[in-house]
Amino acid sequence: MQQFLEAVGIALQAIWANKLRSFLTVIGNVVAVTSIIAVVSLVQGLNAAVEEEIQSQFAADSFSVQRRPLTLTDEEDLRAAGNPRISFEDAAAIREFGTTVGMVMAESQASAEVKYRNETLENVQIRGVTREYNDLPSTRIERGRTITASEFDNGRAVAIIGYDAADRLFGQIDPLGKTIIVGGMHVRVVGVAPKRGSLLGISQDEWVLMPLGAFQRLFGARPSLQLTVRPTRPELLETAMDEARVALRVERRLRPSEPDNFGILTADTFLSLYNQATAGIFAILIGVVSLSLVVGGIVIMNIMLMVVSERTREIGLRKSLGARRRDIMWQILTESITLSTFGGICGTLLGFVFAWAISQVSPLPAIIEPWSVALGISITALVGLGFGLYPAMRAAALDPIEALRRE
Repeated sequence: MQQFLEAVGIALQAIWANKLRSFLTVIGNVVAVTSIIAVVSLVQGLNAAVEEEIQSQFAADSFSVQRRPLTLTDEEDLRAAGNPRISFEDAAAIREFGTTVGMVMAESQASAEVKYRNETLENVQIRGVTREYNDLPSTRIERGRTITASEFDNGRAVAIIGYDAADRLFGQIDPLGKTIIVGGMHVRVVGVAPKRGSLLGISQDEWVLMPLGAFQRLFGARPSLQLTVRPTRPELLETAMDEARVALRVERRLRPSEPDNFGILTADTFLSLYNQATAGIFAILIGVVSLSLVVGGIVIMNIMLMVVSERTREIGLRKSLGARRRDIMWQILTESITLSTFGGICGTLLGFVFAWAISQVSPLPAIIEPWSVALGISITALVGLGFGLYPAMRAAALDPIEALRRE
């Protein structure tokens, strides 16, 4: 360990003695590691934001029954377009058949104009839900109250609105008890949801939620429903999904040879699709950025060859005083690794700063993971080791007598 620290000290002295050359040597590594760390931080931030949004839409212990499953080909998409609508009869069949089903919530969505006095919001998401909405763990109210069971059953024109919708419509005015106009219908605000933030610059807090009965008076009963199903216990999720599939196939009189004409989706379904779609893109992006490390390594190798040439007499003197081949190799390799790692440390710090700056001026979020610090530094250490090996071997192979003759 002491020998290693001494070698690092000599390497740092060499770096300090040739500041400009050292800077020009490691600038390739600095640029490469800065790019890698920035890309990794932004990718991690985007993945976390997408995962959080998907899990907010689909609780870990629930699944969704929709008219269309996820489709990957045009043929599948064309076939799914002819699927029948999800109806209350489907929800009743799942409740009746599913022995492990604890809750079935029906929901429908549309978009409409929302007004309050002189303020108008365009294309606001309007959700109509049944009374089971209050049983979801994701249901939270910041101000006011939830919609009561009787208001759900009677289809009262009351609503819970998102944080941004309340802010933009009412400003400093208390929205509770106020009447907004949703697509021409007068709706009384009874609650405001907590802020969820935005995803890629798109607000997740501009929405209005109302009883499904009021929603259907406004938009009609034709839009297909979406069912959210929760089992009696989280560990029974797979069993509940199988029971729901069987219940719907029986309700729709599908023969065993016929495919499902509905979709059963979970948060894992969307996360898996997202990961499949983006994993290759992210890998290629990071791979392309990493190519600059090769350029940086070649620069380091050239500089270390020049260092060996400049210090030929010194190396010959050390060997004549008893230094072994491995001692010379270790010294040159340590200088190469130290030089490369120094660039990696600088690049890691700049990468974090760059990623943070991008997240501040764009909708892309950034997350700094501890493992990315180890990644940036260890990669440059390996580059220094790999590209410093040949100069080290050249130095170790020098004949001490011939080396001492050189000026």
